[in-house]
Amino acid sequence: MFLRSFPLLCLLAFASFFTACTDDTDTNLNPAPSQPGTLDVEIDHVAGTEPLAFNTTYTTAAGDKFTVSRFKYYLSNFTLGKTDGSSYLVPESYFLVDEADPESKFFTLADIPSGDYTSLSFTIGVDSTRNVSGAQTGALDPINNMFWTWDSGYIFTKLEGTSPQAPNQALVFHIGGFKKPNNTIRSVSPTLRGVTIPIRKDRNPAVHLKADVLRLFTGPNTIRFATTPNVMGGADAVKIADNQRAGFFTVDHVHTN
Repeated sequence: MFLRSFPLLCLLAFASFFTACTDDTDTNLNPAPSQPGTLDVEIDHVAGTEPLAFNTTYTTAAGDKFTVSRFKYYLSNFTLGKTDGSSYLVPESYFLVDEADPESKFFTLADIPSGDYTSLSFTIGVDSTRNVSGAQTGALDPINNMFWTWDSGYIFTKLEGTSPQAPNQALVFHIGGFKKPNNTIRSVSPTLRGVTIPIRKDRNPAVHLKADVLRLFTGPNTIRFATTPNVMGGADAVKIADNQRAGFFTVDHVHTN
């Protein structure tokens, strides 16, 4: 009886072994996809080498003195790039950064595909589509007092303060506009200083940015408060937006752990 059952037992054992091997092979050929991770962004506001503080006197590169009483701006459309040329646009990445609200200077980009990223770019301002998309919520809610009209759109950067060089000592810089020839939407890609950002589920990388208010008034275009104390869009806003693109943001350091 045993001898007659032996071939059947061998066949069953062989089938079990073959099935186990097949399962292992399938698992190796189809590994579980890597889970997404996050990137923290932290921003410090400075005036040259000094931390920015309201109602403190600073001096521009051209020698004009000024104070700041209000400073806020939009950042949007964060994109991370890899060395192979591929990139990932973070959906719905719209943030209103306000010097008066410390928490607004720290935010998290979530659900980024796992990988190693070597560049970071973003927009100073709000893209043209959102400028004409009607009433919105969150950072883009008109209640934030960063919106002109449905025709003119969002104020991308707002700086207000005083200067003894200004005719009435008041400074008002409202930088916005998304239509030619006065389009002030600017994309920037501050260098990561050669650091690769590892996005993983078990990592918590962070990029620490500096935004320098002095760079609003110097760069490709020198802004003097005696002649340009009040900007509400238009050609002068384009000049300041070009200054922002040229060096308003720098990467201070990157955490990769």
